[in-house]
Amino acid sequence: MKKTTIYIDGYNLYYSRLKGTPYKWLDIVALFRDRILFPQDPTAEVVCIKYFTAPVKASYAQHGEASNHAQTQYLRALESKYGGLVQVIKGFHIFEPTRLPTHQPGVDPNKSSVSPVWMIEEKQTDVNIALHAYRDAVRGDADQVVICSNDSDMEPAMRMIREDVPGVAIGLVMPLRDTSSMAGKVPNKRLTKQAHWVRHHIRDDELALSQLPQNVPTKKKPACKPVHW
Repeated sequence: MKKTTIYIDGYNLYYSRLKGTPYKWLDIVALFRDRILFPQDPTAEVVCIKYFTAPVKASYAQHGEASNHAQTQYLRALESKYGGLVQVIKGFHIFEPTRLPTHQPGVDPNKSSVSPVWMIEEKQTDVNIALHAYRDAVRGDADQVVICSNDSDMEPAMRMIREDVPGVAIGLVMPLRDTSSMAGKVPNKRLTKQAHWVRHHIRDDELALSQLPQNVPTKKKPACKPVHW
């Protein structure tokens, strides 16, 4: 059996594939292990699924405090249903005032016209994924790493794993819609070049069949699917 760890960029998965769909209450084990990985590699033994995210900022979220509550319920559901198989690794958001070029149709950005804006960034997610994947590979904790992302920041880590630990296989799952409806989002060629195998999209039927129960038992109160999800 091939020891395999799956690394999921939660931000990338949400904004590239789940936003605007009814599939946010996603069972990541059922999707990535059972419906994507096993058909690709029946010899894979998933030893861990690492889900990388950052706490929602209620003041900025569309649904305010309800968005923060929804994320908390979701993470509780995943950890309670799967115990140590699923690990949640958290980064954080920063909000800083800055000045950026003002958008003017048909005009290239320039410093002569700038506007004050808030810069909003999710921090540590990319570096956490890269370091976890590289460390697991060099330590021998994984014979295969499977990364769910379409972010070019993953390319150096994937390249270094190939160079430093050539016996470790690299799988890549793009959190994109089917090619017929990707709305301008395309697979990142920097990443596909480094992977041994690539899944270029995630289908709606796979998401629909990979949903958590409406209420997931926990040691305390059940984790319940948010109403607005």
